[in-house]
Amino acid sequence: MMHKHYTNFTSLYRDTLHKICFEYEYVNSPRGNKERELIGFNIRLDNPPDRFCLSKIRKQNIVFNYAEALWYLSGKNDLAFISWYAPSMQRYSPDGISLPGTGYGARLKNFGADTLDQIERVIDILKNDDPDSKRAVLQIFSAEEDLYRRNIDVSCTLGLQLLLREEKLNMVSYMRANDAYVGMLNDIFSFTFLQEYIAARIGCKIGHYTHQVGSIHVYESTHERALELLNSNETIPQPGTVPLMPIGTSPTTIRKLLEYESEIRSGLLTFNDMANLNLTTYWRDVLMLFWIYRQIKIGNALPQKALEIINPYYQPFLINRWG
Repeated sequence: MMHKHYTNFTSLYRDTLHKICFEYEYVNSPRGNKERELIGFNIRLDNPPDRFCLSKIRKQNIVFNYAEALWYLSGKNDLAFISWYAPSMQRYSPDGISLPGTGYGARLKNFGADTLDQIERVIDILKNDDPDSKRAVLQIFSAEEDLYRRNIDVSCTLGLQLLLREEKLNMVSYMRANDAYVGMLNDIFSFTFLQEYIAARIGCKIGHYTHQVGSIHVYESTHERALELLNSNETIPQPGTVPLMPIGTSPTTIRKLLEYESEIRSGLLTFNDMANLNLTTYWRDVLMLFWIYRQIKIGNALPQKALEIINPYYQPFLINRWG
């Protein structure tokens, strides 16, 4: 059964949290983590690029969101990259080196013994084999994963399905479990980003995004924060429109971005260097987010010169989170 449709993530997020906090079906404690839970949940976002949460209380970290999405496209599951943007993720690594469950990129781009690039395969299917196909599936969860309690990093996502209909690319995600307060915000951002990337590669418009979850829940540890968000209608301003990924984005684009990101992280790419990069404005803005984050991480104030040239849509998110 299809639940409500939403034109923006903010309303989808608020309604989902409200439903779980006040209409939950179960209270349980998997692995000792108390939660309120709904089973068999689905919801649709009709405008996937509108993946940003405008709640002033939530303080979305859009720098991490772009980093995680590009981490998936890197084809890796290394801890070093993502923990730079989210140090708390280190606690989920079983070996201090990788995130074999959470790092979806390794399975998206290098699946199994044959290191299958699933993203390139679905693009080929939809462009060259059968545009009406129902077989364009990106598998993430693997039966080989250790599902016992001893494993701290099991894939939450089962898979992603791409459906090209009426020249628009739709996506359906299938998740075994989803933490609605933290995980859903980040997951929908990354999955719709991936959807937009594949649409840009195919050269079609983006359709709708459907989020399907076996167990969606709010943990007791974030329940009060969810209620605080629901009790506040204060939003950050919306200058301009949601940035759209340019048609023509390619694997070469992503490789260059990841190379530049590495140089930013190591301090080799300066503010002045970025003005001369051979990239579209959309991607230069993403790199500028990474450069701004590094300045904050090393103890500098939010740089005014960077705020003045980055897409105005991003400015309120940066100010709201880091002042």
